[in-house]
Amino acid sequence: MNASTFSPGPTPDTVQAADGSVHSVPAGWELLPPGDAGLTRRVKAVGEFWIVQEKKGRRLFSKGVWAPTNTIERLREELTAERSTDAYAKRKAADARRREKTQTEYVDDFYRSVLAFLDFHPAHQALAEQMSHAITTHATPVGSGTVARTKRIPVEQRAEAAVIAWMRHQTTAYDSMTIPRVKGKRREVRRMLAQRSKELLNQYRTSVTAAAGCPLQRALTETATKTAIERELP
Repeated sequence: MNASTFSPGPTPDTVQAADGSVHSVPAGWELLPPGDAGLTRRVKAVGEFWIVQEKKGRRLFSKGVWAPTNTIERLREELTAERSTDAYAKRKAADARRREKTQTEYVDDFYRSVLAFLDFHPAHQALAEQMSHAITTHATPVGSGTVARTKRIPVEQRAEAAVIAWMRHQTTAYDSMTIPRVKGKRREVRRMLAQRSKELLNQYRTSVTAAAGCPLQRALTETATKTAIERELP
């Protein structure tokens, strides 16, 4: 099996290698678009193929897999026949129930981790619960790409990172800042805003009263209003 990874080429029937060279797609091949993981796995398992990925920022996005057309068609027919059976339908339903259960448990676990990280004074317990719910709702959906979905760090660290990220976007002017395109500058700004966010959180951990016009309370009010409006939309 010979597999290579490329980026999209200058024309639809070409790909570009890491060294910049452009290659024409072999005759009799077609591009299997992303979206059907089962079919893609089978195509990769039986013969030669070219993976196509495109980098945007720090993330890589799949653009599909080039492989012989007859291979793709044969495997697609086999997979379609498999998926039409009752056994397959039952297995998919069981898998869906298992994923839903796992997701529900993770959401609950993440919510508790956020609440524990906030550690607000008892006088602000309701606010802590509201904030934990808002952050959890934003961060935990499958496929969201947030730090909450990574498995590289413990859930406690994910919760802390999610809180700081949420506050950066909701309680600071980060999204409207003009940050010079200088290496390390954006990271520096984020560190500065993270420190401000931690100082704001400490006020709620140690004080019974909250500062007037607090950006955190304002952000939570706006989030609650937006959620209420979305629920009323058809």
